[in-house]
Amino acid sequence: MKQSKTFIPTTREVPANAEAISHKLLIKAGMVKQVSAGVYTYLPLANNVIEKIKKIIREEHDAIDSAELLMPILQSQEYWEASGRWGKMGDELMRLKDRKDAGYALSPTAEEIICQTVNNMVTSYKQLPLNLYQIQTKFRDEVRPRLGLLRCKEFIMKDAYSFHDSPESLRETYNDYYRAYSNIYDRLELKYRAVQADSGNIGGSYTHEFQALAEVGEDTIVYTEESDYAANIETAKVVEENYSLPEFEKKERSLLETPAQETIDEIAAYCGVEVNRAMKGLALNADGNLYLVLMRGNDQLNEIKFKKATNTFDVRMATPEEIESMGSVVGYMGPFDIKNCTVIADNAVKYMYNHSCGANKKGFHYINVNHGDYEVSGYYDLRMIEEGDLAEDLSGPVKFAKGIEVGQVFELGKGYSESMDIKYLDANGRANHFYMGCYGIGVSRLLSAIIEQHNDENGIIWPKEAAPYQVHLLCVDVKKEEQLKLSEELYKHLRDNKVEVLFDDRAERAGVKFNDADLIGIPLQIIVGKKAGENTVEIKYRRSGEKEEISSDSVLEKVKQFYK
Repeated sequence: MKQSKTFIPTTREVPANAEAISHKLLIKAGMVKQVSAGVYTYLPLANNVIEKIKKIIREEHDAIDSAELLMPILQSQEYWEASGRWGKMGDELMRLKDRKDAGYALSPTAEEIICQTVNNMVTSYKQLPLNLYQIQTKFRDEVRPRLGLLRCKEFIMKDAYSFHDSPESLRETYNDYYRAYSNIYDRLELKYRAVQADSGNIGGSYTHEFQALAEVGEDTIVYTEESDYAANIETAKVVEENYSLPEFEKKERSLLETPAQETIDEIAAYCGVEVNRAMKGLALNADGNLYLVLMRGNDQLNEIKFKKATNTFDVRMATPEEIESMGSVVGYMGPFDIKNCTVIADNAVKYMYNHSCGANKKGFHYINVNHGDYEVSGYYDLRMIEEGDLAEDLSGPVKFAKGIEVGQVFELGKGYSESMDIKYLDANGRANHFYMGCYGIGVSRLLSAIIEQHNDENGIIWPKEAAPYQVHLLCVDVKKEEQLKLSEELYKHLRDNKVEVLFDDRAERAGVKFNDADLIGIPLQIIVGKKAGENTVEIKYRRSGEKEEISSDSVLEKVKQFYK
């Protein structure tokens, strides 16, 4: 492609709201144009990269016998109601109505429609396992679209779905996708971690996220250097090996007036204990039921863990009136004489001793409270993990890193097939609901994730397989006949040999061309300049900045060697 004939509006200006380096470089390199908040046009260079990513995805999906199809973006409300997600998705689901007042959703994902597609068409165990995928535009009504392509209302996604007659078959396919995803990210030269994760509103009980490491990432990854353990901070387990109960002299419990102490630090100091020996009580309303959650004062409740422990969905803080109905008062909640609620505690509470807690009376706390002094319905891992905690695999202390979620694989089990009542006949002629898996990759998000990891002060540095073109051919001065003639000969020769070339044939200054070439970031630059009359050109390797002069006759061989 001749650069004068395509559309690459490079610029040195970026909008003030462009926070991420990838967002800035996508704009500066003339790759995207914002249409509205969270909605972008992908210009030719970006589209080329997206097509490269799609090509890699298709090759790796072909390798695991996953067949491509294309499902509708416009999805009928009835299918979402059948799965139970029409209400659960909340405002994130983009809804609309047609002229007949029929409800529809703009697809954020396609579990409902893949079930409708397979229903009555896959009827026998002999047709299983079945793997299907699509690459398609998706929609989510993000509250705050930001960071360019990393959080959008409209985005490109690869979503795959598998159907099985046994959990063993599902796990085998899950592992196939796990390996395929690893291959995809390896080919894109991403530094990433596969982490244990939460399934969110997708559902299922077993899932991993693939996180590309980047400081701009909105997810926190918990990992150890001693093993391959990694998890999303929202799901990272805190094992009881982190706690121990020292030998201590049990003291007599007593009531202490705490008239002016409000923060947990002030209360702990006034009660004469460390903060991790000052119990706090959190009052929650979950699905209409009241809970008192007991924790150490310096620990933070993990809402996802709480929901799993209580098998609840809709959780909020209890109101002062609800707390009063529990027999307590805001700021002084504790386990003694509490009522009309379920009391649960974090595992760490079992290891507290001679500790303080609220007395359910304004201005008062108990001191010298010990395990067994009060009743608890159950102990669970409820707190957020912290740096330095022992990892779940006991390999060592955990560290934190930031990541961009670029893919996730789920074992869905029978949740969707049961709610939508899709079945197959087994070898005995009995009707059974399918076991299902789903597997997603953020295609447009990968564009930004790659740039976050592959850039320098001059611009983007594309990995070989993701680059919009393989070669950037620069004619330094198109007014010089020998330069233009050699450039055009090389352009034709490379194209005839199936090399992807962006030919900068613009009547621009040399400095502009060199700056744009580094900004755009194609891995290999071929510069035709002053020595064109000697059939000598310069090759520049974008990543290293290394340059070398070679004969124009050896350009094709050099390109092939670079990309072999």
